[in-house]
Parts: sequence; structure tokens; C-alpha cells
Amino acid sequence: MASSHREAPSIAGMPKVDATDFYMFRSYEPGREGFVTLIANYQPDQSPYGGPNYFTMDPNALYEIHLDTDGDAVENITFRFKFTNTLRDIQLPIADKKVSIPLVQAGPISAPNQATSNLRETYTLDIVRGDRRTGRVEPVSMAGGGTVFDKPTDNIGDKTFGGPSGYASFANQHLFAVNIPGCSTPGRVFVGQRKDPFTVALGQVFDLINLNPLGSTSANADALAGKNVTTMALEVPIACVTTAGSPIIGGWTTASVRQGRLIASPPKSGHGTTALNGGPWAQVSRLGMPLVNEVVIGLKDKDKFNSSKPKDDGQFADYVTNPTLPALIQTLFPSAAAPTNFPRTDLVAAFLTGVEGVNKPANGKASEMLRLNTSVVPTPKARQNGLGVLAGDNAGFPNGRRPGDDVVDAELRVAMGALCVATGALDALKVGCKPSDAPAGGAALTDGALQSPAQFPEAFPYLNTPLPGSQ
Repeated sequence: MASSHREAPSIAGMPKVDATDFYMFRSYEPGREGFVTLIANYQPDQSPYGGPNYFTMDPNALYEIHLDTDGDAVENITFRFKFTNTLRDIQLPIADKKVSIPLVQAGPISAPNQATSNLRETYTLDIVRGDRRTGRVEPVSMAGGGTVFDKPTDNIGDKTFGGPSGYASFANQHLFAVNIPGCSTPGRVFVGQRKDPFTVALGQVFDLINLNPLGSTSANADALAGKNVTTMALEVPIACVTTAGSPIIGGWTTASVRQGRLIASPPKSGHGTTALNGGPWAQVSRLGMPLVNEVVIGLKDKDKFNSSKPKDDGQFADYVTNPTLPALIQTLFPSAAAPTNFPRTDLVAAFLTGVEGVNKPANGKASEMLRLNTSVVPTPKARQNGLGVLAGDNAGFPNGRRPGDDVVDAELRVAMGALCVATGALDALKVGCKPSDAPAGGAALTDGALQSPAQFPEAFPYLNTPLPGSQ
């Protein structure tokens, strides 16, 4: 049940373009309340010691964050990241020959593009208004000029970066103020490795929910506690991504590769010369709301969902209106009776339209994406509740998603009818069901792996420094 970690058969073989989590929330760093933070994480299950190559991004892919600003299930704004890897080819004199080193570093690293760094990873960031492929493309630039951004080398270890605090200092030099065309106020961007922010009792969940679903919220270990991910974080002014008609925006992230990939045999000398890429772009990863492809979409359609667009989500409607997860939970735990309202209009509200009075846009088209009502004031970190809207914290999930929101517990409860209970007999939330439809809708279901706002920093990019390969 990891939030899009290896969630579909095909993407499991393409980890560099596998989205793991998507976050969208009003910035709660003090003084930044007028901004929205967008975070797209990729490359699951990164072991900190994963050298000598570590986890560069795919230079033959497009990584994108899409925003729907008018509710029609089509992107109006796309932020597009494109990566380049440049080999310095550091060589050492060995007897009478100069020989290329086998590592990505030849000594300590403390600054971007340092001479000891054997592989420089950079990226460009564009904003596309309109269709992601045919719309108007403009480059995002640094506040001081320039459109090529450095991405920090992954956290190889304390010796490379000068001690336990060295990597944080190094990575912070890659946090850039940016000028976004069409926005009067500068934003910020950070791309680099972070500790995986998702928390889940992964083994137990996949083993037919081999845990006590009514036990303590901290009874089980986080299966991802020792893993890193690669983060693309962007902070943009709210006024730049909303329309006068509605403060509600929808968001999702995708990755695309070329349709044709051939293997060069033998490859040329250099870096990343094995694959030859060509043809149109093909979307291979998609992530908006967490856990949808894992526990909602049927196995036969997981690859299809990853290549689809929100505007075509009618083809997957049965998985939401007639979900299998509640029935599975009831089979495994007979005392937890599944909801009886069909179609599951409460799940349609949670996943496809937004919840009335919270994050549902007027005249919006049903489609799967994360939705955020930017008019809701952000809750300071110290007062955030990990269950978000279910616990009365309307600045949290499913009104967007913050790093500390416990989406596993929240979605387990929603799947079993929590909205039917919350809406009351008069259906105040207009989700089309009532408390009696959900016998287990009030149960405090949990996977037992604690996700808490206290686990994360209060400042952009809001995620923790990645775990080092060596201490």
C-alpha cells in the first residue's frame, strides 16, 4: 500500500520514472502563506548505500506536474522538468597512463559543480500553459539569471560531504528562488534526494493485512524508514495558479518516455549511452490522489491507468463506485462489515469530484486528481492533525496533501465509509449516503505505522535530509 511505490507491472521495471508520492498544499512555512507547494517524488526504494551510480534521473524522460485550474479535468498549467547528466571523466595518473575513475566523486564535495564531482546532474524547468505538448512553453529562470539548475549529488556519506551536517549544507545550496513567467512574485524550486516521507507497514498490509487494524497507530515499524527518494519541489504564488472563478485547483504528476527505446550493442564510451531513444512521448507514470493505483484499480488496468489522463477516467469508474478493497477487508475481518451503498458516491466525492464545502469545484468533471482549496488558511505545523479533514483540520488531506498527513489511515477509513458517518443523517457533505450504510465507518482503522506532522520540517522543501550511505 505504499503510495505508488512499484504500483503497476510495467513501471516496476522503470524505477527512474516511477512516481512515489505527490503533495499539494498551501505553504505553512511562516511568511509563505501566499504560496502553494507542489512536491513530486520519484524513484522508490533507494537504499542510501546504492553506489557507485546512485540515483540520477532519466535524461530521456519528461517529469511533469500538471494543474487543472478550471475543473474540466484537463491541464491548464504544466511544470516540466528535463534532466541532463554530464560526465567530467576525472582521470588519475597510474604509472604512465591516465585512467578514468569508477566513482561519481574523486574527493570531498561541498558545493555545486565542484571539481571533485565526476558526474554533474542539471535540469531545466519550463512552464507550459495549455496542452502539455502543444501549449505555450516558457523557461523558468533563477532570480539572478540562468535557466540551468544544478541537482545535488545523492547523499553518498558523511566523509564525502564533511560530516553529519555536511550534506544538509550542501543540498541547501541547490534551493533556488525562481522567476516564473506570468507570475509577479518569485517562487522557489528544489530538486534532489530526500528521505522517503511516506510511512506504511508495507509487509503486513500486502500479507493480507497481517496486523491489528484497530490497534495502536504506532504499533508497527515503517517499512520505508531506511529508504530515500528523489524530490522535485516547487513553490508558486497562489495568484499565479488560480482563476478568478475558483480558488480550487487540481494537480497530478506524470512521467513520460520516448515510445522507441533500442539497446546499443555495444554502447559507446561515455555516460548513459546504452539506450537509443526516439519517437513520440509516451506517458508511463501517473499519480494524483495517493493509493489509487495500488488498492483501487484492478491489476489488469494498472498499466493502463498509468498511461491515462484525468479527462478519460470514466473508463475506471467501476473501480470507485464498486470497490473491492472494502469487501476484502470484510473477508479478512468479518466484524468489519463493508459499506452497503452502491454506487459508492462517497468514494466518488473523495477521489473524483472533491467534497462539497471542502474542495469540490463548481461544475467540475469527475476525474482522479489531488484537489486543493487555496482559500482555506494553512494550519501551522504545530496544530496540524495527520487525519486532516476527518479530524477537522480542513487544510489537510483530502484537501490537498501535506507530508504529515496519514493518508493510509485516512483512506482505509474512507474506504470503509467514514464519509457516510461524517455526513450524518441529513447528508451535510452531500456524499449520497448515511451512517447506517457504513457499519464500520466509525472505526479507527490504522496500519499501525505512525505518520505525523512532527516528523517533518516547517520550511520548504518540507522533507527531511536523505539518509547517508555511510556515517
